[in-house]
Amino acid sequence: MDKITKEQRSELMSKIRGKDTTPELLVRRHLFAQGWRFRVCDKRLIGKPDVVIAKARTIVDVRGCFWHRHGCRDSTMPKSNIPFWMEKWSKNVLRDIRNEKAWREAGWNVLIVWQCALTNALREKTLAKIGEKVATWAEECESGKKRKTPHILRIPAVAKAAKRTARRETAKAVLYPQTQAETLAAAENAPDWQYGR
Repeated sequence: MDKITKEQRSELMSKIRGKDTTPELLVRRHLFAQGWRFRVCDKRLIGKPDVVIAKARTIVDVRGCFWHRHGCRDSTMPKSNIPFWMEKWSKNVLRDIRNEKAWREAGWNVLIVWQCALTNALREKTLAKIGEKVATWAEECESGKKRKTPHILRIPAVAKAAKRTARRETAKAVLYPQTQAETLAAAENAPDWQYGR
């Protein structure tokens, strides 16, 4: 059960922003300081990516670990209203997969930065890696060298097999809706790393 009232929870949740979050601002400030110019939430592309650097043909998507189910310790599982959260997360994960695919098919390099990579301990290393990759990909674009498939990089990287399994399982909740009892049972039997327990 929730420790606060519904009204208090509603007020807290209403303060969560969808854009201009602290992790996004950190990444944008770093890129701008390095001399990169970009568009923010470009409506011309599917999913309105967080940062679009046309010169490097790169999209930087900054994701919250809780909202997009990264699988790290920040991807916690609420104790109440589990069916609602499972459905919401499934939709988010499916949208992420769809957007990534569309961006890459359109020839964009994709750089996904997870919120946990921007904590105080990892921030400098992560921002340096972002700057390095964008610069490398920009040089590649300027040289006219055409890749068969665009680059994709996730920071921090997660074991591919574990990540793929977690995303599939989360996506199944929308594709194959379960009863509330089945959803609760699935959540309780899920591996600890999937929900950050």
